[in-house]
Amino acid sequence: MNLKKLQEIAEEKKLPQYRAKQIIRAVYHEGVGSFLEMTTLPKDLREALEKEVQIFSFAVEKIIAAKNRQTIKAILKLSTGEISETVFIQTKPGMWSACISSQAGCAMNCAFCATGQNGFKRNLTAEEISDQVLFWKRYKTQQNITGTFSNVVYMGMGEPFANWKNVKESLRILLDPALLAFGARGISISTSGMPEGIVNLAKEFPQINLALSLHFATDEKRTKYMPVNKYANLAALRGALKTYFSLIKRKVFIEYLMLDGVNDTKEDAQDLAEYITSVGNAYLLYVNLIPYNTTASSFTASFTDTMRAFRNSLFRRGISVTVRKSMGADIDGACGQLAGSSV
Repeated sequence: MNLKKLQEIAEEKKLPQYRAKQIIRAVYHEGVGSFLEMTTLPKDLREALEKEVQIFSFAVEKIIAAKNRQTIKAILKLSTGEISETVFIQTKPGMWSACISSQAGCAMNCAFCATGQNGFKRNLTAEEISDQVLFWKRYKTQQNITGTFSNVVYMGMGEPFANWKNVKESLRILLDPALLAFGARGISISTSGMPEGIVNLAKEFPQINLALSLHFATDEKRTKYMPVNKYANLAALRGALKTYFSLIKRKVFIEYLMLDGVNDTKEDAQDLAEYITSVGNAYLLYVNLIPYNTTASSFTASFTDTMRAFRNSLFRRGISVTVRKSMGADIDGACGQLAGSSV
């Protein structure tokens, strides 16, 4: 919701302070989807707000649910016409998480990611980012979905640290007890590798989780498939992680997408283990091996036995590692599949 616009109207109409609090509580805590439903407000105020303020900064084009109903994707049309996507995931029985986007499209151009292959459209505003969480909060209430919604991951479309100004403001909305009221430790930000963003996160939001999409442990391979490595290579990321750990001692998740014949050999496992060891504080680095989800690219997923052998190789070297369960592939809602196309 456009809080700035709401404040302007409140000042223009000289509303008492408690009126603004009533509106915010109704939208952010009670799941009200229309100002006309706010019967605690005078009728003329309800009608004026309905005309002048939009609760959501986008239109929902389509909602698609996976067959098992554990993953739900919303395709969003922004006010300027671009398409973005957000996903609601049941990570465990009774626990829900929102995967939100920070950009329409992505400029990182990773070879294996549908979002990057479609190019960059624009940054999302703080309102557009936080409204995705507000949308799922209301959707959960409307659909009578049971369980707890307490986790948010900035792992949708876009590179969050390339839109840090708006991402930072959206985090404040998520954390504000009067607004979305999420706990910092329930929020995670994933980056493809922007060193200054990693350091800024540690300085400004030390309780928020960090995930680094590494995927390759040599500069040669990482540069080939992830152009961001030309800007920030493995040495630069190592330096950023060292600085991060000098500021805070919090676990960092290393995301590693398993691609058949590309980065899943014994040598790749050895390179990854050596890189993690070189960072230091290896006990704080936790590797998530991610099965590749089909996109328009020519990559294929590593075989189950290959992933198991890769995991065991890291484990023997003292690296904390797990194979992450992939969810939402049947609705193109899994990692790397958000293409931002209206269907």
